[in-house]
Amino acid sequence: MIRIVIAEDQRMLLGALASLLDLEEDMQVVGRASNGEEAVQLVHLHQPDICVMDIEMPVKNGLEAAEALKGSGCKVMILTTFARTGYFERAVKAGAHGYMLKDSPSEELANSIRSIMAGRRIYASELVDDAYGEENPLTEREKEVLGLIADGKNTKEIASQLYITTGTVRNYISVILDKLHVSNRIEAIMRFKEKGWFK
Repeated sequence: MIRIVIAEDQRMLLGALASLLDLEEDMQVVGRASNGEEAVQLVHLHQPDICVMDIEMPVKNGLEAAEALKGSGCKVMILTTFARTGYFERAVKAGAHGYMLKDSPSEELANSIRSIMAGRRIYASELVDDAYGEENPLTEREKEVLGLIADGKNTKEIASQLYITTGTVRNYISVILDKLHVSNRIEAIMRFKEKGWFK
């Protein structure tokens, strides 16, 4: 069960988010905070797995709260209306594992929380593009191949899953390594994660 604290100063939205996440079979909202200070207290009190928080809140904003929770063992996911590069960069520096925009589809929230709990970092792609000014160089097919590599699949399994030959898979891998300027699969996955390109 993924235990969650939500911090959001708009009460209606706080209630809606909590209800939405409580509907998920593998999630439980254990605390609701209306500002960053409360969020930090609730995290220390309930020891949740993840804290989903807004940025612009009274007393202590979400970025300050994220900084205060660094090293606490609780992962932080920022959920905000603000697609500002400066906010995003501060959130990343504060150790936030996710930065999502409130206009994302609701099912994306639960899926992103699961991905973060599985060790991934989930950042809104438009912010990553703005912050790093770098486009993802891989084609959809190359991304698919790299995703399967990241899932631990070998060349033969990838070939079978994508209905292509092992030789074609090797060609894709060689192109991926070249485009990402890395020398092996592990480095390719790390580079792709760092850039926030895994969806």
